[in-house]
Amino acid sequence: MIQSYKKNPKLLPHYDAIVIGSGMGGLTTAAILAKENQKVLVVERHYTAGGFTHVFKRKGFEWDVGIHYIGEVQRPTSVIRKVFDYITDGNLHWADMGEVYDRIIIGEKEYDFVKGVKNFKEQMTSYFPNEKEAIDSYVDLVFEAVGKSQKFYMDKALPSFISTFIGTRLRNPFYKFSDKTTYEVLRSLTDNEGLIKVLTGQYGDYGLPPKESSFVMHASVARHYFAGGNFPIGGSSKIAETTDQIIEKAGGTILISAEVDEIIIEKNKAVGIRMKDGKAFRANKIISGAGIMNTYEKLLPSIVWNKLNLKSKLQKVNRSVAHACLYLGLEGSPEELGLPKTNYWIYPEKVDHDTAVQNYLGDINNEFPVVYISFPSAKDPDWSNRYPGKSTIDIITLVPYSLFEKWDGTSWMKRGEDYESIKETITNRLLDVLYKHVPSAKEKIIHKELSSPLTTKHFVNYDEGEIYGLDHSPKRFRQRFLKPRTPIKNLFLTGQDIVSAGVAAALFSGVITASAITGKNIIKKIMKK
Repeated sequence: MIQSYKKNPKLLPHYDAIVIGSGMGGLTTAAILAKENQKVLVVERHYTAGGFTHVFKRKGFEWDVGIHYIGEVQRPTSVIRKVFDYITDGNLHWADMGEVYDRIIIGEKEYDFVKGVKNFKEQMTSYFPNEKEAIDSYVDLVFEAVGKSQKFYMDKALPSFISTFIGTRLRNPFYKFSDKTTYEVLRSLTDNEGLIKVLTGQYGDYGLPPKESSFVMHASVARHYFAGGNFPIGGSSKIAETTDQIIEKAGGTILISAEVDEIIIEKNKAVGIRMKDGKAFRANKIISGAGIMNTYEKLLPSIVWNKLNLKSKLQKVNRSVAHACLYLGLEGSPEELGLPKTNYWIYPEKVDHDTAVQNYLGDINNEFPVVYISFPSAKDPDWSNRYPGKSTIDIITLVPYSLFEKWDGTSWMKRGEDYESIKETITNRLLDVLYKHVPSAKEKIIHKELSSPLTTKHFVNYDEGEIYGLDHSPKRFRQRFLKPRTPIKNLFLTGQDIVSAGVAAALFSGVITASAITGKNIIKKIMKK
């Protein structure tokens, strides 16, 4: 049954805009349009708002499902901080994770990523004293690639006729970096495979190992965290709570348990949405943050889908990786258990990242190619106020969707003994990794729950449980249809598919989409605040 995120919503027969999906892109678009005095309806199929920024609660605990850390928000003048402040009226607050935001663990060796560019370079050079020149050059290239990204994404907000004239000049400097893989760029700087393995130790943040990922994707993640990591105080649910206040103030609302059946198209113009229960809402603009594949394949009438030959466009991109996440609830406070704020990235010792992935996909009994451990309760200074004497840990690894595909179509929490058996095997293997690196967690776990790609599909509606929407290969960034405007008048896209993976990227997608809709330079307006 459709419900409001807040009680007693005032639903209107017609809105200025309807946003499908309450992920970071959808919430940002909605909040910015609300700031432009537009009445916005946000519809979310899940029973809670936030997309990958939502939390779920179980057995006296809560877990953040997608936010593990955010960069570039500790400085009030940074672009990302300014955008967050704009869409929340400054009511979203951040806790610094400390000097070490990521720890790369390869076999028995540990490599700390420390905040501050100068500190980062010095720390890396201490591990690889003969590679100072390569490390300096690497950091310079990261900044250069990110710098070239700005005009590339600006082009996405431009009307087609303007992009036709000036778009090539905006895009080509970016392609110099996006057309190359991460490995190609790093191998041009050094032949030290150990250094390359460490520098690419965050590849789980975007899902593709170095020989497959575009360097601009790697560069955007690396640059994002150079100043350190941060966590929302009070948990990531604060994002939806604070943006909802902005949407509501302008006369809009967020509906949950509200699944869209179809976007209503009349004469090649989007005019509204029809819900699964048959109810319809109409608006001047429809914005989908449900992912481009879901939007085109599932939400458009088939006659429109076929007439515009949208299938041919989607064949040019691939889905990103699927994952499993083990959510743990522990007895004892983060301080009592000695849990760190630092994230752990744990990798096999003897092979490079790409080989580790290939070995694992060939036989899932092989060593996990990556295990990521996050300690959200230790990062949030408000945690112990809400959950005294308790802690949480998240453990993530890549898993192929094919491993669970035969249970597709079964009901959540009712998939049978064989399905649970596979999950139990993965759970125990992940716990073995945890106990090796965090022995204090042993015998303190009082709740454990593993999500599979089918869990992601159930809640986020990505067909193969993909975590990052589309993959981030060099080919992906050449697809010019990945932008806010669609071939259908008044239908727009937002979310990570039109920018790249991650909460910050989805945040910017909302800025780009709102700019395309309003014709205004939204980022300039925000930065003036």
